[in-house]
This record gives sequence, structure tokens and C-alpha cells, in this order.
Amino acid sequence: MKKANVVCIGEALIDRIKNKSNEGFKDFIGGAPANVASALKKLEIDSIFIGSLGSDDYGKKIIKQFNELEINLDFLQLDNDSSTRVVNVDRDQSGDRFFSGFESSPHLYFADEALSMKLIEKELKNLEKCFLRTQYLVTGTNVLSSPISAETIFFLLKQAKKFEVKVVIDLNWREVFWDYSNFASENIKKDRINLIKNFLNNAHFIKLAKEEATLFFELEDPSLISQQMSKRPDVIITDGKNPVSWYINGLQGNTKIPHTQTIVDTTGAGDAFLAGLISTFISTGYPTDELEIQACVRFACVCGLLTCQREGAIEPQPDYEKVCKFLGSLIS
Repeated sequence: MKKANVVCIGEALIDRIKNKSNEGFKDFIGGAPANVASALKKLEIDSIFIGSLGSDDYGKKIIKQFNELEINLDFLQLDNDSSTRVVNVDRDQSGDRFFSGFESSPHLYFADEALSMKLIEKELKNLEKCFLRTQYLVTGTNVLSSPISAETIFFLLKQAKKFEVKVVIDLNWREVFWDYSNFASENIKKDRINLIKNFLNNAHFIKLAKEEATLFFELEDPSLISQQMSKRPDVIITDGKNPVSWYINGLQGNTKIPHTQTIVDTTGAGDAFLAGLISTFISTGYPTDELEIQACVRFACVCGLLTCQREGAIEPQPDYEKVCKFLGSLIS
């Protein structure tokens, strides 16, 4: 049986992005695992999203978008006792964004904090069938900020191991998720960092930003970071418009980001990058030499770059043809 699916686990939410004058805002569907699942579908890779949404209008909006993209929602959970999270996103003049908190909720917690292992266990046979066809599991670290969702991700990782599913972790450090969590708000920063570093030992592949590499490892060398992990995972480090550093299949190098004048909004750029990278691993096979690695990373860079040319994380994500057309324009 061909293993070509990708399971994405974690938060789906609403990004409330303020305009540059900070006098108004627009709502966009977001959440890193949700963004990756969406970007993969646009790149013709089948994706499954596992997460929890509130039974509210925002949750319905997200489900509608996922259904339009034909993302598999067999394991999506709806929670009546919580709200779909709405993230306040501010932007600077260059389009770079930062998270300033969440919209208030009448409930004690957000839906993405309530991903239930018990509900997953009820669908265990279907999950096993799903993992038989799955090549990669993608998740982040925000799921660890709640013991409920943390228990579930560890259960899913255990199931994935049985079926030899490769685990991809995007560190995606968002301290605001921990600060506002009823479950984790009392944890000191050092404890959070240690918890996340231990979690990374489950990964076969780790993606992180340069500032995350510095914060968690006090290093910017992907091969040295890999050496600190029990599975010696492949590691890729992004740094905005600067070259991407990578350690893949025992090889180390850098890949330049193509240049463009049009940067509107960087929300979701890293998620589109990761989806682009995984799509090449599935469509062309895991890269074995520097030439193949450079091609994969360059394709991923263009996915991220094109996503920055309009607002929001999902709507601007490119399809396969658009990425190839852009790559072709760089050669001609």
C-alpha cells in the first residue's frame, strides 16, 4: 500500500490580522498545522487534519474551508464547552507579524486545548487504517501547553511509531499560547523550554526559525542541533529573507531565498515552506545528495515567498503549477 498521506495535528484557529494603521482588522483561517494541511492539498498531496474546534461560527467557517479544499476531517473533534481560538495578529510596516494575545472567550479554555485522546481511541481502527497510508505526521509544540492535548499528541505519536510514520515537528514557539493557557500559565519559561526540547526527541525532522534555535539550543548550526536529539533528526533553520540552513541526510548546506519586492504579510509563510518541503519528499523521494536537497529547499522557499504576497495564511498559498512557473522565471 502506497504511503503518501500527511497527518497534521494541532490548532486550527482564526488569525485576526490588524492593518498597518492598526485601525481595523480582517479575519483569516490559520493555525500552523491547519495551514500545512491546506498548503499540502494545494500542492496535490492528500492531508488529514486532527484537531478540535468550538461548535461556533468560527469553527463552522474553518470546516467549510477545509471541506472546499477536500482535507480529510475524519478525526476532527467539535467541543461544545469551548471556543475556537481567535488570535490577535499585529504587523509592522515590512509585513512581519507578531502575536499580541487572543480575543476573550466566555469559556475557560480554547477548543484546540481540548483535543481528546478518549475520542481518538474510539476511532482507533480507522486511525490505524489511516496511518497505514500515511508517510508523515506533522505537528507543532503548542499542543503541549494543555495536558489534555499533550496526552493526545503523545498517544498519536505512539500510534505513528507502530506504522513507521515519519514525524515532522515545527518548533513554532508561541509563548503567548502558554501565557494565556489556564493549564500552563504557572509554568516558568525554563520548564516550558525543557518540555519542548524533550518533545523534539520524537522527531525525524525538525523545522525551526533562527531565533528558536538560539533560544532552545544556543546554536545556529543544524548539524549540532541534530546531535543533541536522540533520533539525530534532519534539521532545517529558516531566517526570514536570509538563506535557509539545513542538515539533511548527513549533508549540510545553505539555500538562498529568491528575491521579491512584494511582501504584504508573512503570516503562514513558514507553514507553506514546510508543506512545500514535505510535498517534494513525497513526490520525488527523500533527497540523497546536495543537488536534490537544494531543489527541495528552493521549491519550499518559493511556496513560502508566494504566500507572503497577499494577506492571510491559507488563501495566498500557491498551487504546484504556480510554484513551478515562478521557479522557471528565475532560470529564464
